Amino acid sequence: MSRGHVTLLGDANSVHVQRWVREMQQRGWTLSLVTARPQPIEGVEMHVLRPVRRTSDWLFRVDEARRAVAALRPDILHAHYITSYGYLAARCAHPRRVMTAWGTDLLVSPWRTPWLRWLTAWTLGRARWVSGDSADLLAAAERLCPATPRALIHWGVDRSRFQPAPWAEKPALDIVSLRSWEPNYRIDLILEAVAQLAAQPGGLASPLHLHLLGGGSLASELREQVRRLGLSDRVTLHGRLDDAGMAAVMRRCKLSISVPLSDATSVSVLESMACGLAVMASDLPANRCWLAPRMLVPAGDGPGLGQRLMALAADDAALREEGQRNAERIARDGDRRVQMDAVDRLYQALMAGPGADRP
Repeated sequence: MSRGHVTLLGDANSVHVQRWVREMQQRGWTLSLVTARPQPIEGVEMHVLRPVRRTSDWLFRVDEARRAVAALRPDILHAHYITSYGYLAARCAHPRRVMTAWGTDLLVSPWRTPWLRWLTAWTLGRARWVSGDSADLLAAAERLCPATPRALIHWGVDRSRFQPAPWAEKPALDIVSLRSWEPNYRIDLILEAVAQLAAQPGGLASPLHLHLLGGGSLASELREQVRRLGLSDRVTLHGRLDDAGMAAVMRRCKLSISVPLSDATSVSVLESMACGLAVMASDLPANRCWLAPRMLVPAGDGPGLGQRLMALAADDAALREEGQRNAERIARDGDRRVQMDAVDRLYQALMAGPGADRP
């Protein structure tokens, strides 16, 4: 018997939404999905909105979202990403709305104009609770709408799939980036740093290779940059891979690099840690919670990234030590099952409480 019916509003083609669906299905919930970016998900009834090409398009998807939610008649309406699907959820007449912030939707977008701040605050005010995966993300939610309850829930790691590989099986210096090929994630700086490392006098003690996972709108620009930097034999642009494909690549790697300009707790950072990789990342509040200060570089600092990478490349023992520490930290604090059990409890509490105490 189902515990209840949850309709998610979110991108069906997002691996994070897909994982959320699977985790909640495993806990006995019936899941459906309203999305502007469709992709089939087993066991999920899906209502597809017209495509969204500009931010303003979300304002014109309200009627479609309302009709979809009315047809699905869920017990709980849960929107992923506050400034898009969260807005649609806020415009739907439903007594149990909840929302999950992803990062930029609260850390960057609302602060661009007073009108966006007001709209985001209004959206949050329509939620029974909002979750986020880092303290700074929840602090932003509190600044915008202090009255809405908040829950610290990160995406967690499937430790049955993302596990450390023996260091002795990694003779080369393989580096991985799991971040999307979009402007915020500064893949261009990673390529420049790798080019700087590859060009150092005297060569490298071990072969060097960079694996770019993720895919995105900058694919052609990044391929051209690889060619221009003379890295064609040192870089593989894998694009989007499923969990098994990601784990297979990471088994070969010693170091993961994640240097966005803004971010909350990154699943790719946690998965890299779970695989026993050393992780270099932007010096952002969420990353400070997980990584040692020596592994952080100022966001957007290309020369600093290059210098730090060269220092680490020369110290295999330091890489191994960081990787071991990371795997131990995820085993202690990063298991996805623990995080999704918390969501399950929040859903159950919502079902047991008053059904219409919010407009």
